[in-house]
Amino acid sequence: MFCFSLLRVARMAAADGKAVVWGVLVGAAGVTLAVAWYQSRKSGWSRQTPARLCLSSNDDRVDSGVVMPSGQREVLERLGALIQSVSDLKEEVRALKRALPQLPDHVRDELQGGRRGAGPVAYKASPLQKSTPTRRRRAGGSGASTDVHSSEEAESEGGYMTALTDSEEEEVQQSKRKEHRVEVDELSALLERADALHSKEAVKAQALSELLQKKAEFDSKSQFLWRLTRAYADAHDAASSKEEKKSFAEKGMKVGEEAITLNPACSQSHQWYAIMCGLMSDYDSIQNKIKNGYLFKDHLDKAIELDPQNPLSYYLLGRWCYAVAQCTWIERKIAATLFGEPPSATVHDALQHFLKAEAICPKYSKLNYVFLAKCYRDLGQRQRSREMCEAASSLSSTTKEDDEAQKELDSVLQSLYCIIPIRGLAPHLDSSSSPSAHCCKRHLFQLIHHHEEKSSQ
Repeated sequence: MFCFSLLRVARMAAADGKAVVWGVLVGAAGVTLAVAWYQSRKSGWSRQTPARLCLSSNDDRVDSGVVMPSGQREVLERLGALIQSVSDLKEEVRALKRALPQLPDHVRDELQGGRRGAGPVAYKASPLQKSTPTRRRRAGGSGASTDVHSSEEAESEGGYMTALTDSEEEEVQQSKRKEHRVEVDELSALLERADALHSKEAVKAQALSELLQKKAEFDSKSQFLWRLTRAYADAHDAASSKEEKKSFAEKGMKVGEEAITLNPACSQSHQWYAIMCGLMSDYDSIQNKIKNGYLFKDHLDKAIELDPQNPLSYYLLGRWCYAVAQCTWIERKIAATLFGEPPSATVHDALQHFLKAEAICPKYSKLNYVFLAKCYRDLGQRQRSREMCEAASSLSSTTKEDDEAQKELDSVLQSLYCIIPIRGLAPHLDSSSSPSAHCCKRHLFQLIHHHEEKSSQ
Protein backbone atom coordinates (compact mmCIF):
# COMPACT_ATOMS: atom_id res chain seq x y z
CA MET A 1 0.00 0.00 0.00
CA PHE A 2 2.74 2.35 0.87
CA CYS A 3 4.52 1.69 -2.45
CA PHE A 4 1.37 2.32 -4.47
CA SER A 5 0.98 5.69 -2.79
CA LEU A 6 4.49 6.58 -3.69
CA LEU A 7 3.89 5.69 -7.32
CA ARG A 8 0.75 7.81 -7.41
CA VAL A 9 2.71 10.74 -6.00
CA ALA A 10 5.37 10.11 -8.60
CA ARG A 11 2.86 10.34 -11.44
CA MET A 12 1.40 13.53 -10.02
CA ALA A 13 4.87 15.03 -9.80
CA ALA A 14 6.13 13.92 -13.18
CA ALA A 15 6.45 17.49 -14.16
CA ASP A 16 8.95 18.11 -11.41
CA GLY A 17 11.48 16.17 -13.12
CA LYS A 18 12.96 12.87 -13.48
CA ALA A 19 15.53 13.42 -10.74
CA VAL A 20 12.94 14.06 -8.09
CA VAL A 21 11.16 10.81 -8.94
CA TRP A 22 14.29 8.77 -8.54
CA GLY A 23 15.03 10.39 -5.19
CA VAL A 24 11.60 9.59 -3.84
CA LEU A 25 11.87 5.97 -4.97
CA VAL A 26 15.19 5.51 -3.22
CA GLY A 27 13.83 7.02 0.00
CA ALA A 28 10.77 4.77 -0.06
CA ALA A 29 12.92 1.71 -0.52
CA GLY A 30 15.06 2.74 2.46
CA VAL A 31 12.04 3.22 4.69
CA THR A 32 10.68 -0.18 3.62
CA LEU A 33 13.95 -1.88 4.51
CA ALA A 34 14.03 -0.13 7.89
CA VAL A 35 10.52 -1.28 8.72
CA ALA A 36 11.33 -4.86 7.72
CA TRP A 37 14.52 -4.85 9.83
CA TYR A 38 12.62 -3.54 12.86
CA GLN A 39 9.95 -6.23 12.57
CA SER A 40 12.58 -8.99 12.40
CA ARG A 41 14.45 -7.65 15.46
CA LYS A 42 11.23 -7.34 17.45
CA SER A 43 10.35 -10.98 16.74
CA GLY A 44 13.84 -12.16 17.89
CA TRP A 45 13.59 -10.24 21.16
CA SER A 46 10.24 -11.85 21.91
CA ARG A 47 11.67 -15.34 21.51
CA GLN A 48 14.74 -14.66 23.69
CA THR A 49 13.02 -12.86 26.59
CA PRO A 50 13.00 -15.20 29.70
CA ALA A 51 9.87 -15.82 31.64
CA ARG A 52 9.22 -13.38 34.38
CA LEU A 53 9.41 -15.40 37.65
CA CYS A 54 8.26 -14.65 41.14
CA LEU A 55 10.94 -16.40 43.14
CA SER A 56 9.76 -15.39 46.54
CA SER A 57 8.61 -18.00 49.02
CA ASN A 58 5.04 -16.70 48.72
CA ASP A 59 4.52 -16.98 44.93
CA ASP A 60 6.37 -19.45 42.70
CA ARG A 61 4.15 -19.14 39.58
CA VAL A 62 5.50 -18.52 36.05
CA ASP A 63 4.13 -15.58 34.01
CA SER A 64 1.50 -17.10 31.75
CA GLY A 65 1.86 -14.37 29.21
CA VAL A 66 5.18 -15.72 27.91
CA VAL A 67 5.51 -19.03 26.09
CA MET A 68 8.90 -20.73 26.69
CA PRO A 69 10.54 -23.93 25.37
CA SER A 70 10.28 -26.98 27.69
CA GLY A 71 14.04 -27.08 28.41
CA GLN A 72 14.08 -23.53 29.69
CA ARG A 73 10.98 -24.18 31.80
CA GLU A 74 12.64 -27.22 33.47
CA VAL A 75 15.78 -25.24 34.26
CA LEU A 76 13.74 -22.44 35.76
CA GLU A 77 11.67 -24.89 37.83
CA ARG A 78 14.84 -26.49 39.25
CA LEU A 79 16.26 -23.08 39.99
CA GLY A 80 13.11 -22.17 41.89
CA ALA A 81 13.20 -25.45 43.83
CA LEU A 82 16.85 -24.89 44.73
CA ILE A 83 16.14 -21.40 46.02
CA GLN A 84 13.21 -22.76 48.05
CA SER A 85 15.40 -25.55 49.53
CA VAL A 86 18.06 -23.05 50.52
CA SER A 87 15.42 -20.98 52.26
CA ASP A 88 14.09 -24.02 54.12
CA LEU A 89 17.62 -25.05 55.05
CA LYS A 90 18.19 -21.69 56.66
CA GLU A 91 15.05 -22.20 58.72
CA GLU A 92 16.23 -25.66 59.79
CA VAL A 93 19.64 -24.38 60.85
CA ARG A 94 17.93 -21.77 63.01
CA ALA A 95 15.73 -24.49 64.54
CA LEU A 96 18.75 -26.68 65.25
CA LYS A 97 20.51 -23.84 67.00
CA ARG A 98 17.45 -23.25 69.17
CA ALA A 99 17.01 -26.96 70.03
CA LEU A 100 20.63 -28.00 70.70
CA PRO A 101 20.72 -26.79 74.33
CA GLN A 102 17.71 -29.02 75.13
CA LEU A 103 19.03 -32.14 73.39
CA PRO A 104 20.99 -33.80 76.31
CA ASP A 105 18.02 -33.55 78.68
CA HIS A 106 15.65 -34.93 76.07
CA VAL A 107 17.90 -37.90 75.21
CA ARG A 108 18.31 -38.70 78.91
CA ASP A 109 14.53 -38.61 79.42
CA GLU A 110 13.97 -40.87 76.39
CA LEU A 111 16.49 -43.47 77.58
CA GLN A 112 15.14 -43.49 81.13
CA GLY A 113 11.58 -43.78 79.89
CA GLY A 114 12.56 -46.64 77.53
CA ARG A 115 14.18 -48.63 80.34
CA ARG A 116 11.17 -48.15 82.62
CA GLY A 117 8.64 -49.20 80.01
CA ALA A 118 7.92 -52.77 79.03
CA GLY A 119 8.15 -54.05 75.46
CA PRO A 120 9.43 -52.06 72.48
CA VAL A 121 10.49 -48.51 73.20
CA ALA A 122 8.22 -45.84 71.68
CA TYR A 123 10.42 -42.89 70.77
CA LYS A 124 8.94 -39.42 71.15
CA ALA A 125 9.76 -36.58 68.84
CA SER A 126 12.75 -34.66 70.10
CA PRO A 127 12.85 -30.84 70.27
CA LEU A 128 14.96 -30.94 67.13
CA GLN A 129 12.37 -32.96 65.25
CA LYS A 130 9.46 -30.85 66.51
CA SER A 131 11.03 -27.56 65.40
CA THR A 132 12.65 -28.80 62.19
CA PRO A 133 10.73 -28.05 58.95
CA THR A 134 9.78 -31.02 56.85
CA ARG A 135 11.29 -29.43 53.72
CA ARG A 136 9.04 -31.49 51.47
CA ARG A 137 7.26 -28.60 49.71
CA ARG A 138 6.57 -28.79 46.06
CA ALA A 139 8.87 -26.52 44.09
CA GLY A 140 7.40 -26.30 40.66
CA GLY A 141 4.71 -24.57 38.71
CA SER A 142 1.83 -25.44 36.37
CA GLY A 143 1.54 -29.16 37.12
CA ALA A 144 4.98 -29.96 38.64
CA SER A 145 4.38 -32.91 41.07
CA THR A 146 7.82 -34.25 42.05
CA ASP A 147 9.21 -33.61 45.55
CA VAL A 148 12.68 -32.21 45.08
CA HIS A 149 15.29 -32.74 47.82
CA SER A 150 18.82 -31.52 47.74
CA SER A 151 21.73 -33.84 48.62
CA GLU A 152 22.51 -31.61 51.58
CA GLU A 153 18.94 -32.10 52.87
CA ALA A 154 19.13 -35.90 52.74
CA GLU A 155 22.55 -35.93 54.33
CA SER A 156 21.40 -33.60 57.11
CA GLU A 157 18.28 -35.61 57.97
CA GLY A 158 19.91 -39.03 57.62
CA GLY A 159 23.06 -38.01 59.46
CA TYR A 160 21.19 -36.67 62.47
CA MET A 161 18.89 -39.68 62.80
CA THR A 162 21.78 -42.13 62.40
CA ALA A 163 23.78 -40.41 65.12
CA LEU A 164 20.83 -40.52 67.49
CA THR A 165 20.20 -44.21 66.76
CA ASP A 166 23.86 -45.12 67.29
CA SER A 167 23.80 -43.35 70.65
CA GLU A 168 20.70 -45.25 71.73
CA GLU A 169 22.14 -48.57 70.58
CA GLU A 170 25.32 -47.89 72.53
CA GLU A 171 23.24 -47.17 75.62
CA VAL A 172 21.39 -50.48 75.15
CA GLN A 173 24.67 -52.36 74.71
CA GLN A 174 26.12 -50.75 77.81
CA SER A 175 23.00 -51.68 79.76
CA LYS A 176 23.25 -55.29 78.59
CA ARG A 177 26.94 -55.45 79.50
CA LYS A 178 26.17 -54.05 82.93
CA GLU A 179 23.41 -56.61 83.51
CA HIS A 180 25.77 -59.37 82.36
CA ARG A 181 28.45 -58.19 84.78
CA VAL A 182 25.94 -58.15 87.62
CA GLU A 183 24.81 -61.67 86.71
CA VAL A 184 28.40 -62.91 86.51
CA ASP A 185 29.27 -61.30 89.83
CA GLU A 186 26.22 -62.84 91.49
CA LEU A 187 27.00 -66.27 90.05
CA SER A 188 30.65 -66.05 91.09
CA ALA A 189 29.67 -65.12 94.63
CA LEU A 190 27.21 -68.02 94.76
CA LEU A 191 29.78 -70.52 93.49
CA GLU A 192 32.38 -69.30 95.96
CA ARG A 193 29.84 -69.66 98.74
CA ALA A 194 29.05 -73.23 97.63
CA ASP A 195 32.75 -74.14 97.52
CA ALA A 196 33.28 -72.70 100.99
CA LEU A 197 30.38 -74.70 102.43
CA HIS A 198 31.62 -77.89 100.77
CA SER A 199 35.02 -77.50 102.39
CA LYS A 200 33.51 -77.45 105.91
CA GLU A 201 32.13 -80.72 107.20
CA ALA A 202 29.66 -79.15 109.63
CA VAL A 203 27.88 -76.99 107.03
CA LYS A 204 28.15 -79.07 103.87
CA ALA A 205 24.43 -79.79 103.73
CA GLN A 206 23.56 -76.06 103.68
CA ALA A 207 24.90 -75.66 100.16
CA LEU A 208 22.01 -77.62 98.68
CA SER A 209 19.28 -75.29 99.93
CA GLU A 210 21.17 -72.16 98.86
CA LEU A 211 21.85 -73.50 95.38
CA LEU A 212 18.26 -74.68 94.91
CA GLN A 213 17.04 -71.14 95.55
CA LYS A 214 18.99 -69.97 92.49
CA LYS A 215 18.39 -72.97 90.24
CA ALA A 216 15.77 -71.26 88.07
CA GLU A 217 18.17 -68.36 87.49
CA PHE A 218 21.38 -70.26 86.78
CA ASP A 219 20.25 -73.69 85.55
CA SER A 220 21.81 -72.93 82.16
CA LYS A 221 25.31 -72.69 83.68
CA SER A 222 27.29 -75.93 83.82
CA GLN A 223 29.51 -74.64 86.65
CA PHE A 224 26.35 -74.16 88.71
CA LEU A 225 24.85 -77.55 87.85
CA TRP A 226 27.88 -79.65 88.76
CA ARG A 227 28.11 -77.88 92.11
CA LEU A 228 24.42 -78.61 92.64
CA THR A 229 25.19 -82.27 91.89
CA ARG A 230 27.98 -82.14 94.46
CA ALA A 231 25.59 -80.57 96.98
CA TYR A 232 23.20 -83.49 96.49
CA ALA A 233 26.09 -85.86 97.23
CA ASP A 234 26.90 -83.95 100.42
CA ALA A 235 23.23 -83.98 101.44
CA HIS A 236 23.17 -87.74 100.79
CA ASP A 237 26.09 -88.26 103.14
CA ALA A 238 24.48 -86.10 105.82
CA ALA A 239 21.04 -87.75 105.59
CA SER A 240 20.10 -90.27 108.25
CA SER A 241 17.34 -92.34 106.66
CA LYS A 242 17.67 -94.61 103.65
CA GLU A 243 14.71 -92.94 101.92
CA GLU A 244 16.34 -89.51 102.15
CA LYS A 245 19.64 -90.85 100.90
CA LYS A 246 18.00 -92.51 97.91
CA SER A 247 16.02 -89.35 97.08
CA PHE A 248 19.15 -87.18 97.15
CA ALA A 249 21.03 -89.71 95.02
CA GLU A 250 18.27 -89.85 92.38
CA LYS A 251 17.92 -86.06 92.15
CA GLY A 252 21.67 -85.56 92.07
CA MET A 253 22.06 -88.10 89.28
CA LYS A 254 19.42 -86.28 87.21
CA VAL A 255 21.11 -82.90 87.70
CA GLY A 256 24.44 -84.50 86.81
CA GLU A 257 22.99 -85.66 83.49
CA GLU A 258 21.81 -82.10 82.79
CA ALA A 259 25.27 -80.71 83.55
CA ILE A 260 26.95 -83.15 81.15
CA THR A 261 24.38 -82.46 78.42
CA LEU A 262 24.91 -78.72 78.82
CA ASN A 263 28.71 -78.91 78.73
CA PRO A 264 30.24 -82.28 77.80
CA ALA A 265 33.73 -80.79 78.11
CA CYS A 266 33.48 -80.09 81.87
CA SER A 267 35.54 -82.62 83.83
CA GLN A 268 33.83 -81.79 87.13
CA SER A 269 30.43 -82.61 85.64
CA HIS A 270 31.64 -86.07 84.60
CA GLN A 271 33.33 -86.66 87.94
CA TRP A 272 30.33 -85.80 90.10
CA TYR A 273 27.93 -87.63 87.84
CA ALA A 274 30.12 -90.71 88.29
CA ILE A 275 29.95 -90.23 92.06
CA MET A 276 26.14 -90.08 91.92
CA CYS A 277 26.12 -93.30 89.87
CA GLY A 278 28.18 -94.91 92.61
CA LEU A 279 25.77 -93.71 95.29
CA MET A 280 22.74 -94.97 93.37
CA SER A 281 24.24 -98.46 93.19
CA ASP A 282 23.41 -98.86 96.89
CA TYR A 283 19.67 -98.54 96.18
CA ASP A 284 19.20 -100.19 92.77
CA SER A 285 18.68 -103.71 91.58
CA ILE A 286 21.59 -105.95 90.64
CA GLN A 287 21.20 -105.08 86.98
CA ASN A 288 21.18 -101.33 87.64
CA LYS A 289 24.09 -101.66 90.03
CA ILE A 290 26.21 -103.22 87.31
CA LYS A 291 25.00 -100.64 84.80
CA ASN A 292 25.88 -97.80 87.15
CA GLY A 293 29.27 -99.40 87.65
CA TYR A 294 29.96 -99.14 83.93
CA LEU A 295 28.75 -95.53 83.91
CA PHE A 296 30.97 -94.81 86.91
CA LYS A 297 34.06 -96.07 85.07
CA ASP A 298 33.25 -94.38 81.74
CA HIS A 299 32.67 -90.94 83.21
CA LEU A 300 35.72 -91.12 85.45
CA ASP A 301 37.82 -91.94 82.40
CA LYS A 302 36.32 -88.91 80.65
CA ALA A 303 36.95 -86.69 83.67
CA ILE A 304 40.62 -87.76 83.77
CA GLU A 305 40.92 -87.15 80.05
CA LEU A 306 39.61 -83.60 80.47
CA ASP A 307 41.54 -82.88 83.69
CA PRO A 308 44.49 -85.24 84.23
CA GLN A 309 45.64 -83.38 87.37
CA ASN A 310 42.62 -84.01 89.58
CA PRO A 311 43.60 -86.43 92.38
CA LEU A 312 39.99 -87.22 93.32
CA SER A 313 39.30 -88.79 89.93
CA TYR A 314 42.32 -91.10 90.25
CA TYR A 315 41.35 -92.03 93.82
CA LEU A 316 37.79 -92.90 92.74
CA LEU A 317 39.04 -94.90 89.77
CA GLY A 318 41.37 -96.77 92.10
CA ARG A 319 38.40 -97.59 94.33
CA TRP A 320 36.50 -98.93 91.31
CA CYS A 321 39.42 -101.09 90.18
CA TYR A 322 39.93 -102.46 93.68
CA ALA A 323 36.22 -103.31 94.01
CA VAL A 324 36.17 -105.05 90.61
CA ALA A 325 39.29 -107.00 91.54
CA GLN A 326 37.46 -108.29 94.63
CA CYS A 327 34.41 -109.47 92.66
CA THR A 328 33.58 -113.16 92.99
CA TRP A 329 33.23 -115.55 90.08
CA ILE A 330 29.44 -115.48 90.41
CA GLU A 331 29.33 -111.67 90.27
CA ARG A 332 31.45 -111.69 87.14
CA LYS A 333 29.17 -114.24 85.49
CA ILE A 334 26.10 -112.14 86.30
CA ALA A 335 27.74 -109.07 84.76
CA ALA A 336 28.68 -111.06 81.66
CA THR A 337 25.13 -112.38 81.34
CA LEU A 338 23.55 -108.92 81.61
CA PHE A 339 26.03 -106.85 79.62
CA GLY A 340 28.01 -109.32 77.54
CA GLU A 341 31.41 -108.45 78.96
CA PRO A 342 32.22 -108.32 82.67
CA PRO A 343 34.27 -105.42 84.05
CA SER A 344 37.96 -106.18 84.30
CA ALA A 345 40.53 -104.71 86.69
CA THR A 346 43.31 -105.91 89.01
CA VAL A 347 44.73 -104.88 92.35
CA HIS A 348 47.80 -103.64 90.51
CA ASP A 349 45.58 -101.33 88.40
CA ALA A 350 44.05 -99.96 91.58
CA LEU A 351 47.49 -99.45 93.12
CA GLN A 352 48.63 -97.35 90.16
CA HIS A 353 45.63 -95.05 90.44
CA PHE A 354 46.11 -94.57 94.19
CA LEU A 355 49.80 -93.81 93.64
CA LYS A 356 48.89 -91.28 90.93
CA ALA A 357 46.56 -89.46 93.33
CA GLU A 358 49.34 -89.35 95.95
CA ALA A 359 51.84 -88.09 93.36
CA ILE A 360 49.55 -85.25 92.28
CA CYS A 361 48.68 -84.26 95.85
CA PRO A 362 50.91 -85.68 98.62
CA LYS A 363 48.96 -86.65 101.75
CA TYR A 364 45.81 -86.34 99.68
CA SER A 365 43.57 -88.26 102.08
CA LYS A 366 43.60 -90.81 104.85
CA LEU A 367 41.51 -93.24 102.80
CA ASN A 368 43.97 -93.09 99.92
CA TYR A 369 46.74 -94.26 102.27
CA VAL A 370 44.50 -97.02 103.63
CA PHE A 371 43.76 -98.37 100.16
CA LEU A 372 47.44 -98.16 99.27
CA ALA A 373 48.07 -100.30 102.34
CA LYS A 374 45.39 -102.75 101.20
CA CYS A 375 46.86 -103.03 97.71
CA TYR A 376 50.39 -103.62 99.01
CA ARG A 377 49.06 -106.16 101.48
CA ASP A 378 47.15 -108.06 98.77
CA LEU A 379 50.25 -108.00 96.55
CA GLY A 380 52.37 -109.45 99.38
CA GLN A 381 54.40 -106.28 100.02
CA ARG A 382 53.89 -106.11 103.79
CA GLN A 383 56.64 -103.60 104.44
CA ARG A 384 55.13 -101.11 102.00
CA SER A 385 51.69 -101.82 103.47
CA ARG A 386 53.03 -101.02 106.94
CA GLU A 387 54.48 -97.73 105.66
CA MET A 388 51.12 -96.73 104.21
CA CYS A 389 49.44 -97.60 107.52
CA GLU A 390 51.90 -95.36 109.33
CA ALA A 391 51.19 -92.55 106.87
CA ALA A 392 47.43 -92.98 107.34
CA SER A 393 47.79 -93.04 111.12
CA SER A 394 49.73 -89.76 111.04
CA LEU A 395 46.74 -87.90 109.56
CA SER A 396 44.07 -86.70 111.97
CA SER A 397 40.40 -87.52 111.47
CA THR A 398 38.35 -84.41 110.68
CA THR A 399 35.55 -85.70 108.44
CA LYS A 400 33.19 -88.64 108.22
CA GLU A 401 35.39 -90.00 105.47
CA ASP A 402 38.35 -89.89 107.85
CA ASP A 403 36.33 -91.80 110.43
CA GLU A 404 35.61 -94.44 107.80
CA ALA A 405 39.30 -94.49 106.95
CA GLN A 406 40.18 -95.04 110.59
CA LYS A 407 37.96 -98.12 110.75
CA GLU A 408 39.49 -99.45 107.55
CA LEU A 409 42.96 -98.78 108.95
CA ASP A 410 42.23 -100.79 112.06
CA SER A 411 41.04 -103.66 109.89
CA VAL A 412 44.23 -103.58 107.83
CA LEU A 413 46.35 -103.51 110.97
CA GLN A 414 44.50 -106.52 112.35
CA SER A 415 45.07 -108.41 109.11
CA LEU A 416 48.75 -107.58 109.25
CA TYR A 417 48.89 -108.59 112.91
CA CYS A 418 47.20 -111.94 112.26
CA ILE A 419 50.04 -113.15 110.02
CA ILE A 420 52.53 -112.60 112.85
CA PRO A 421 52.74 -115.20 115.70
CA ILE A 422 52.29 -112.55 118.36
CA ARG A 423 49.27 -112.61 120.61
CA GLY A 424 47.98 -110.23 123.20
CA LEU A 425 48.07 -106.97 121.23
CA ALA A 426 44.80 -107.44 119.38
CA PRO A 427 42.64 -105.99 122.19
CA HIS A 428 44.52 -102.71 121.82
CA LEU A 429 43.44 -102.32 118.17
CA ASP A 430 40.09 -100.63 118.54
CA SER A 431 38.59 -97.84 116.47
CA SER A 432 39.32 -95.13 118.99
CA SER A 433 41.58 -92.26 118.11
CA SER A 434 42.96 -91.65 121.61
CA PRO A 435 46.71 -91.07 122.11
CA SER A 436 47.03 -94.42 123.89
CA ALA A 437 45.54 -96.24 120.91
CA HIS A 438 47.96 -94.53 118.53
CA CYS A 439 50.82 -95.45 120.87
CA CYS A 440 49.78 -99.11 120.76
CA LYS A 441 49.63 -98.97 116.97
CA ARG A 442 53.11 -97.50 116.74
CA HIS A 443 54.32 -100.24 119.09
CA LEU A 444 52.68 -102.80 116.78
CA PHE A 445 54.53 -101.33 113.80
CA GLN A 446 57.80 -101.70 115.70
CA LEU A 447 57.02 -105.32 116.58
CA ILE A 448 56.13 -106.11 112.96
CA HIS A 449 59.37 -104.54 111.77
CA HIS A 450 61.39 -106.42 114.40
CA HIS A 451 59.72 -109.72 113.43
CA GLU A 452 60.48 -109.16 109.74
CA GLU A 453 64.14 -108.44 110.53
CA LYS A 454 64.43 -111.66 112.55
CA SER A 455 62.75 -113.63 109.79
CA SER A 456 65.20 -112.30 107.23
CA GLN A 457 68.17 -113.29 109.42
